[in-house]
Amino acid sequence: MTLTLLPDLGDLWRLHPQFNAGTLVEVLRGRGEREVLWASGADPDHPLRDALPAARIAVRELALPELSPGAEAAAEAEHAQLQAFLQQYPQGRDRLRAAGRAEQAFAALLTAPLTPQRALAGEVQQAAHAYHVAVREALGEGPGTRWRARRLAALASALAGQTGAALAPLDDLPELLTRLPGARLPDLTAFVPGETSRLRALADRAWQLREDDDLGTLLEALGRETGDAVTPRPELDAAAAGIYLAAGDLNRARTLLERAAHGLTDDLPRSLPGLVLARLGQVRDAQGDRELAQRTYRAVLALGYVPAVARQTAEAGLQQAFRLEGV
Repeated sequence: MTLTLLPDLGDLWRLHPQFNAGTLVEVLRGRGEREVLWASGADPDHPLRDALPAARIAVRELALPELSPGAEAAAEAEHAQLQAFLQQYPQGRDRLRAAGRAEQAFAALLTAPLTPQRALAGEVQQAAHAYHVAVREALGEGPGTRWRARRLAALASALAGQTGAALAPLDDLPELLTRLPGARLPDLTAFVPGETSRLRALADRAWQLREDDDLGTLLEALGRETGDAVTPRPELDAAAAGIYLAAGDLNRARTLLERAAHGLTDDLPRSLPGLVLARLGQVRDAQGDRELAQRTYRAVLALGYVPAVARQTAEAGLQQAFRLEGV
C-alpha cells in the first residue's frame, strides 16, 4: 500500500461550493478510507475537525511539536519581528513587497473557483511551488522561511513508511511529494460530488450572507432539506435563523434556534452546540429576555468545546446585552 496525500484548504473549505468539507468526506468514502492522518495545522476550529468525525472518519494526529499551536504562534511572532526589522530599510521594504506580491498571486488562485480536480492539477501545484520559491528568494533563508522548513522536515519524517490517506496543506504537497518518493496524489478524474457536498455548500453559503443574496431562495432551499451527518438538520435550522436575524425577524429566528437547540445530540459536529446556543442567546437578548439570554451564554461557556467565535459572542453577551441595529 502507498500513502495518498490529500490537500487541506483550511478556512477556504467554507468558500468553495464545489470543493468543501463535505466534498472531501465523499472523496475519502469513495476511496474506502475510515481514517486520515492529520498533517496540517493546529487550528481547533478547522472545518474538517467537525466534518470528518461527524462522517465517522477517524482523525489520527501526528502529534509533532512542529504542528502544535505554540510552534505556530512562535513562528508568527518570529515572522512579525522580521517584518518589523525589514520595514526599517528601503531594501527590506522591497523584499517584503516582493513576498507580498507572491502571496497575493497565490491567494488569488486559491480563492478562484476550485474543484477537487483543479486543486490537484499541475497549474495549482506548480503555483504553490513557485509561491514558496518566490518567498524564499525575497526573504532569504532565515526567520521568514525557517519554521516551514523545519515543519516540512518533521512531517516528511513522520509520514515516511505510512500508508492510507494523509491530509496536508495544499501548498505543502509539492515539497512533500519530493521528500516522500512513495507518496502520491489521488486520481480524482472520475470523481463527481454528491449530496453531502451539495448540502455542505448550501450551509456554507447561508452562513456567509452577501448584500445581493436572494434571502427567500436561500430560506426555501434550507427549509426543504433534511440534513445528513456532516450537515445535520439543526445546522440548517441555525443557518436559516441567521438569515431571519439579519432581516430583523426575531420571532422566526428564535423559533428555529430553539428547535435546533432541542435537536442537539452528542453525535453532531462538535462546533454546532456552541454556535447554536451563542446565536440563541443573542436573539433572546434582542427580544429583551435578558435573564434567559445570560443563562444561554453561560451554557455556551460550560460546553466541553466551544468555537472561538461562539466563545467571544457569549463572553460579550454576558458583559453587555446584545441589540440588533434598527430593531
